[in-house]
Amino acid sequence: MKFRLITLVDITETGARFNKNDPAWHQQQNFITVMQTIGLRVNIHYDAPPQVGKTAVKDLQFGSNFKGSQRVWQFEFETDFENALDMEMLLRDFDLIPIITGLEESAKFQDPVFITNDPKHRNILFINCAD
Repeated sequence: MKFRLITLVDITETGARFNKNDPAWHQQQNFITVMQTIGLRVNIHYDAPPQVGKTAVKDLQFGSNFKGSQRVWQFEFETDFENALDMEMLLRDFDLIPIITGLEESAKFQDPVFITNDPKHRNILFINCAD
């Protein structure tokens, strides 16, 4: 199964090594958080790192607190086995997972966590690409 993760959180895959003063290391930590959260259930495969672009968020289903044009990261991945992962699992697993903010994101977050269920503060979405 193939999924697309869409988020306002900077999940740039930099490959940076430990240096707590380096923003690239913090970006990498957010990417690792994504990989580990998904990895609690399944192993995934991906062909490209997360891609970022400026997007009008009104057409997406982010929380109502996010307006205008924002930097949005998209990451496509797939699982080996059909039905090994579903949308409910992703939404439940990612809700309230800590993140590092103050990087390259343009959105301002109330709390430094992924939010999947709050209609005002939702900052991460998932799309089942098989649909």
